[in-house]
Amino acid sequence: MAQNIYDKPDFFAGYAQLERSRLGLAGAPEWPVLKSMLSDLEGRRVLDLGCGYGWFCRWALEQGAAAVTGIDISKKMLAKARSDTASAVVTYCHADLETLEPDTAAFDLVYSSLAFHYLPDTARLYRSIHRSLAAGGRLVFSIEHPIFMASMKPGWLEAEGGKQIWRLDSYAREGERRTDWFSKGVLKYHRTMATTLNQLVSAGFTIRRIEEFRPSDAQIAQMPALAAEIERPTFLIVAADA
Repeated sequence: MAQNIYDKPDFFAGYAQLERSRLGLAGAPEWPVLKSMLSDLEGRRVLDLGCGYGWFCRWALEQGAAAVTGIDISKKMLAKARSDTASAVVTYCHADLETLEPDTAAFDLVYSSLAFHYLPDTARLYRSIHRSLAAGGRLVFSIEHPIFMASMKPGWLEAEGGKQIWRLDSYAREGERRTDWFSKGVLKYHRTMATTLNQLVSAGFTIRRIEEFRPSDAQIAQMPALAAEIERPTFLIVAADA
């Protein structure tokens, strides 16, 4: 079973304080990029992998999706999602993405935000997702950028003149990475960008767009702390067609 850090009381409490938890999609600076990769959802069947509080599921409902399924391994997250969603069009399911096998051609869009980097075998998952998409279907997802998560000791280094530089080491050494984030020993899996893209191609996808997220000038003006994100990419965002 995949690591379920979100049901740990300390992690769940800490995560709840993030802007993306309190404000939903509006609190996620990368959301405008993700949104721009989505096609019209009117009448579409949507699957959200790692749905969390259900923010995207409810947004897809507002866009006219015919059916929305949200899947998460965290029972705490799903309880919150269900309490905040009042529609029979949206269904929430408790499941492990490591073993998930959705029905063939059951969806028109598979979406995921910051979930896949917790999984040891994304190649299997991409094949499963590809089978689950109908003709013309699309996968849109975000993960932590490989540059952001590659280091064995992630953090900032101070260069000459006080400039902050993100530490980058062990990029070619794929595998487990452990960090302390709201809880000790959070387990993630680093893969190079080439590995991620090649796994998608091998699964049968055609890659349509790739973005290495950087905040806009307007976002930085509104939230100056985002200026640090210019120094290294935090998120890798991908759109791929089945």
